[in-house]
Amino acid sequence: MTDLNPRPTVRLPDRGALAAAVPQLLGFRPAESLVVVSLHAHAGREVLGLTARADLPPPEHAASLAGSLAASVLSSGPTAVLLLVVSEDDDGRELPHRALLHEVVLAFHHRRVPVRDVLLVRGGRWWDYDCPQACCAPGAGTPLPGGTSELAATSVFSGHVVEDDRAALARRLAPTRSPGMAAACEEVGDELARRTALEGWDAVVEEAWDALLAAVEDAGTARTAPLSDRQVARLAWGLRDTDVRDRALTLALGDREPAAQALWTELTRRAPTPLDAAPATLLAVSAWLRGDGALANLALDRALGSEPSHTLAGLMRTALDACLPPDVVREVIREAAGPLDAGR
Repeated sequence: MTDLNPRPTVRLPDRGALAAAVPQLLGFRPAESLVVVSLHAHAGREVLGLTARADLPPPEHAASLAGSLAASVLSSGPTAVLLLVVSEDDDGRELPHRALLHEVVLAFHHRRVPVRDVLLVRGGRWWDYDCPQACCAPGAGTPLPGGTSELAATSVFSGHVVEDDRAALARRLAPTRSPGMAAACEEVGDELARRTALEGWDAVVEEAWDALLAAVEDAGTARTAPLSDRQVARLAWGLRDTDVRDRALTLALGDREPAAQALWTELTRRAPTPLDAAPATLLAVSAWLRGDGALANLALDRALGSEPSHTLAGLMRTALDACLPPDVVREVIREAAGPLDAGR
């Protein structure tokens, strides 16, 4: 399992701060993981870029994992990388997983990308694999810095929640479908078919867009009650139309993005297959643009699991696998929004 995250730029004063920042970089607290953080040249200094995480593999798969991780991270064009192992393995004699790290360092070396640091995070402490000092002996280590870091504060301000583990992150999208949801979707679908025959598709589509905008506005308030089954069904059916769905993409670019993401999350959890594919894809786009790559990948897995042929979800999967930077995705949406705005 691999998770990719582009994160906002904040200042991390030293390697200990970087080691402590791993949960914010990923969106959850990793366990038994290899983490690769890319560095990029910016205004005469290096800043953090894409972060990739993978489960620690068995020894026979180390070289394969090293190659795939290097290929994923290098697609974003880093000037260097940082490697971190998060593991509770401890035999008391040496720092663990050196053989794996050797393969990863070689993979980046072959691609002419330097590895700045190689760190271990374990039991609230961190080590430098290349440090000969007593503080980096297997039984020593340096305590992770306490307090609230700049990155943690930035994450809270932007609404980025750090979960205890990846499973907890996945539970955000766990289905919560009421007994009456299937019937509501069937009933609303029949009604829309009849109205389309009487009033024309354009009128029904415009009504769907208006309903979606109203739901986003409502999600941006202190709404305490969930949407009714009929509301979920109406919105989910509306997003089956590609024009409505493509207009909805533009909501990821403005002030309504947090409210839109909340709505996509509710629809993803409550709408039945395949009506959950469109909101799950919109959630993936919104999460990726906010720097939450782990949630974006989970949402895309949900969309493609529900509807493998979903075109936009397939395009987003290709983009995320290629580590397409969020700024490029934003520009694509802006360019697509021009014709949509003109046609309204």
